[in-house]
Formats: sequence, C-alpha cells, structure tokens
Amino acid sequence: MNKLGTVIGFTFLNKVRTKSFIVTTLVLALLVTIGLHVPYFIKAFSGGDDAPTKIGLVYTGQPELAESLKAYTEKQKESVNFSLVDYKQADEETFKKDLEAGKIDGYLQFASSKDEAFPTVTYTSKSASMGMGLQTSVQAALQSVKAEFITKGSLSDAQIAALNAPVQIDSVKAVPKADGNKSGDSGKESQKPSVINYVVVYILVILFFMTITMTGNMIAAEVTAEKSSRVMEILITSVSPLAQMFGKILGMFFIGLLQIFVFAGVVFINISLPYNKAVLADFQLDLSQLSIEVLIFGLVFYVLGYFLYATLFAAIGSLVSRTEELGQATVPVTMFSLVAFYIGIFSMQAPDSILMKVSSFIPFVSPVSMIVRVGMGNPPAWEIILSLLVLGASIVLFGWLSAKIYRTGVLLYGKRPTMKELRKAMKAYKI
Repeated sequence: MNKLGTVIGFTFLNKVRTKSFIVTTLVLALLVTIGLHVPYFIKAFSGGDDAPTKIGLVYTGQPELAESLKAYTEKQKESVNFSLVDYKQADEETFKKDLEAGKIDGYLQFASSKDEAFPTVTYTSKSASMGMGLQTSVQAALQSVKAEFITKGSLSDAQIAALNAPVQIDSVKAVPKADGNKSGDSGKESQKPSVINYVVVYILVILFFMTITMTGNMIAAEVTAEKSSRVMEILITSVSPLAQMFGKILGMFFIGLLQIFVFAGVVFINISLPYNKAVLADFQLDLSQLSIEVLIFGLVFYVLGYFLYATLFAAIGSLVSRTEELGQATVPVTMFSLVAFYIGIFSMQAPDSILMKVSSFIPFVSPVSMIVRVGMGNPPAWEIILSLLVLGASIVLFGWLSAKIYRTGVLLYGKRPTMKELRKAMKAYKI
C-alpha cells in the first residue's frame, strides 16, 4: 500500500507541475468564463437593443386595424419590444426620408383588399429581416388584433387573451395505485422536468467523454513512454506492475477531479456575479430545483465508467513500445467512448427508448446511458441497481484482465504482440 501511495503521489505531482497541465487548465477555465459571459457581451455590445424598435404605423387603407394595434401596444407596454409612430397621412417618400433620418426603423401597413378574412401585413425596413425577437413580438400583437377583428367585438379582452394563449401540456407518468389507496385519483404522478437537471446531464456527459479521452490517453502515453525509454525495467524491480498500473489510474483520477473542482469553482464564481444571475433567471435555471438523485447517480456512474475505461487504456499502453503507435492502438477504446457519447447526446429527448434501455446494461455505454435516463427519464430502481452490478462486475473482470496484460506487456518489446503471442508470454511468465 505504501508503494501504491507513492506511485499515486508521484503520478499526480508529476502531471500537475507540468506547464502543459497548467496552461491547459487555465485556457479551459478562461474558455468557460468567456462562454458564461457570452449573453452579457451580446447585450453590452448590441448597442441600441435596449431601446424599443420604432415602427411606423400606416393608417391608410385599414384605420380600424391600426387603431386596434395601437391600443394593444399601449396596454402591453412592458411586454412588447417596439413602439409605434402614427402615420395617418403619408406617402412612400415620407417613409424613405424618415428611415434614412432614423426616425423609424421600419413601417407596418395593412393591405386594403377586402377579399380575405384578415388583410395581408407588410413590414418595410432597410434590411430584409425583422429579427426573431421583433417578429415574435409583432406577430403576437397582430394575433390579438386578428382575433378582435374576426370576432367583431363579441369577445372580451380576457377571452381574446385566453384564445391566443398557447395550450400547455403537462407530462405525467402513470404509476400503479397503492393497495391501501382508497381515494378516487387515477394514480398519476406529475413529471415536470427541471431545466437545471438537463444542464447537469449535459455537463456530466461532456465531462465523461472529455475525461476518458484526455486522462485515458495520458495514462497510456505515460506507460508507453516509460516502456520505450527502458525506465520500466528499473521501476518493476522496486514496484510491482500491478501497483504501477492502479497507481497511475488513481493518480490520473485525482488529476481529473482537481480539474473538475477548478472548473466548478470558475462556474460558481461567474454565475454568482450580479449580471449573470439575471441571465440564469432568463433561462429558468434554478439551482434549488436540482435533483439530488441526478447528482448522486450521475457522479457514481461517472466514476465507475472512468475506472472501466482507465484500466483498458493502461493495458493498451503496456502493449505499445513506441509512442508513435499509441494513437492507432487506442482507437478501439476511443470508438467505444464515442459511441457512448453519441448515444447519450442524441437520445436525451427519448430517455426511455429501447436503445437506451438496452445500452443501460452494456458496460462501455451504460455510464452515459444511465446518467441520461436518471436525469431526464424515470427508470425503475431495479434497472439502476442491475446496471450498477453489471458495471461493477465488468470493472472487476476487465481490471483483472488488464492487470494480467499489463504485467506481461511491460516486459515485451518490439512490434505490438498479437493475442496468441500475449497468451504464450503469460504462460511463460506464469501470469
């Protein structure tokens, strides 16, 4: 155990002190900070976005609709992002001059045709597009005007507002009614997914993939470098290959945890800034809605998945004698991590699909699949437990197999051995 601790400490300190680790961590922390400030930068450098768009309202042809739109905007001053400038008598030359002078940003006019249920509306400006925010706001106002125009005053303002409001659909999951439940309810449990849970799942899935690719390749590269420089021949005389392998795996694991804590601290500091709190509120991100179950199971599957892949990377690194061959040798394991990543990312909208249920019990994919299912679905408890048992058994199996390969591989030089040659070497070394 003392030798294992020595290897862990050496691996950890040796990597943490390198310039590449420090620079990479600082650059990633800077990128995270910039990413969290993007909404603030957009708002700060957008110039006149805070001021409402000035739209000329043409009364010619449809004065009744123009008055109705004017009345709506006066009632909804706080919700609309535009203001109206009346043009009861004007021509095209007047509009062009006012557009050039900046008195208005565009003008709105109704067609005078009476053949349609509601006249065509045209918006003219210097650019060909209104912009998504302005278009949505104007369309909502015109929708209310259209409803009032068609009903001819037979509905109240409250009824028109209710008519224009979108229908809300609540997702619920039918659960078996308890035997002692004598009430007449349908035994349904409301399922309202929280936005913050989606964010946590995305972060965990991305972190899992990044950790596997970065730390896994670092483990393999370090083993290969020691082997190619013949340092391994000296190391195995004082430390057993088994202690070396698991020492490197645990050392790299603590390095990954250090980076996660650094990034978590950077995120916490940035979202605690006053102007970023407003951004979080706009995106409906409330940390109090974070499910502890998602966080606990997410971290458990994250850690178990790391150890499964780390043992494989260590075994592969021990079989390669030159660092130039390492990239090709790690392709199969990297492909497994890519498959897990893509299944998780593209199945977030269908966490209870057949693909996700099957992949929950495949060790190389189950960490990501179960993170997504727990965060965005509602898997039965027995599936979570079974997935954990399968993943744990796989770690033991592949850990044992990787340890045997590692103990043999560090003593083999030259071209990468085949499985047949590896079995012969194991028998020769009585491993």
